[in-house]
Amino acid sequence: MRIHRVHTILFVADQSRSRDFYAKVLMTKPVLDVPGMTEFLLGGPAVLGLMPNVGIKKLLGEAIRNPAESENIPKAELYLVVEDPTLMFERAVKEGARVLSEFAMRDWGDTVAYVQDFDGHIIALAQSKK
Repeated sequence: MRIHRVHTILFVADQSRSRDFYAKVLMTKPVLDVPGMTEFLLGGPAVLGLMPNVGIKKLLGEAIRNPAESENIPKAELYLVVEDPTLMFERAVKEGARVLSEFAMRDWGDTVAYVQDFDGHIIALAQSKK
């Protein structure tokens, strides 16, 4: 079985605010931007989606807890290996991301910095020697 596309969907409090933040950090426009979902192509088969907290709660109802009840608690990490992570790091900080860890060589071989978006998601900006 072949996977054709991978969607990583982050639940967000404010879809417009998150759309604008990720558009500036990723330096790209969304390929889909409708009420309830914004999507960015990340390269290859990877897509980043932004869905309002109310949207996933409406979709799955009582089967899940309301993500809005756990604001700013890390729920996901978006690990981006890019050519120039410094540029993305600077853009993220300029747009309001909270710096968690400056760039450092990690024991797995990547140089990585970590920031946190408005909803608590961790964004790792990495340069790999591989």
